[in-house]
Amino acid sequence: MQNFFYGISATCFVGSYVVAMLLELSRSFLIVPGRAVLTIGFTLAGLFSQAVYLIVRAVGQNANSDAGLLAGWYDWALLVAWGLAACFLVLYVRRPDTSVGLFLLPPVLLLVALASLTRSWAPFSRDEAVGLWRSVHGLAMMVGTAAVLMGFIAGLMYLTQAYRLKNKQAGGRRLRLPTLERLQAMNRHCLIVSTVAVAIGLLAGVIMNVNQWGTVAWNEGGVILSLVLLLWLMAATAVEFCYPPARQGRKIVYLTLASFGFLVLALYGVLSSEHGRQAVAAVSNPQAKAVAKSEAGMVAEQPEVVMGEAS
Repeated sequence: MQNFFYGISATCFVGSYVVAMLLELSRSFLIVPGRAVLTIGFTLAGLFSQAVYLIVRAVGQNANSDAGLLAGWYDWALLVAWGLAACFLVLYVRRPDTSVGLFLLPPVLLLVALASLTRSWAPFSRDEAVGLWRSVHGLAMMVGTAAVLMGFIAGLMYLTQAYRLKNKQAGGRRLRLPTLERLQAMNRHCLIVSTVAVAIGLLAGVIMNVNQWGTVAWNEGGVILSLVLLLWLMAATAVEFCYPPARQGRKIVYLTLASFGFLVLALYGVLSSEHGRQAVAAVSNPQAKAVAKSEAGMVAEQPEVVMGEAS
């Protein structure tokens, strides 16, 4: 199985995306039985093979102590291409009768072509990669937090407006709120934005920690609760996409209100642990970073020593 993963090349996901785009191009003049299933299948194959390709590449970069992990123009172009392909899949699954692939798949292939032109460029160093991915991590988590808070506020306004309409109090000029339809759409948009932003933020945080420390402290409270927040947001978004009744009435509002509760737990976990303070200490004290990295390497080597003694 490991040899299979290491054998995946760029040809695998490029070919999958090309077939999916050809299926979209032939929509207007050729009848293909099971077109939607084929398009989804080839897009999934492309996303899977590209994700495996990036993970294998990251593992190889992590073995090099000088080069940054996923810190070059080649890697970034492939990551953006993967994100666009994922957006196409989501939109296509929701509305398979539309031709969104004609507008999303060509940029995906252009980004892959751009990546191939920059493959020979040297990646950034580990220290530069830490700073870059820290900026992405902080910005994405900030956007995700703001989106959850905005959804919570829109939910409160929805419940207030629904109560006033039920009691025939919405006609006054002292307190005028948006319509229920507009607030409902705002809740839905905030849920989607927060899910995407938190996912990007957590991925950037993982890459940042691997660049900085060589490992990720998965057992820290802040990391665990942030993962719980992401899982909840993904589940809520999936329910909203796949279960049409959840898009109407108070159901989407309750989802965003619950998301705020998970956000509070995640923020408490981050602020009450060393997750946030550790990065600041590493920036202000490079010697502490080196000591922590060497200790992590000693811990990773301990099992090998024990095995050697046992043999």
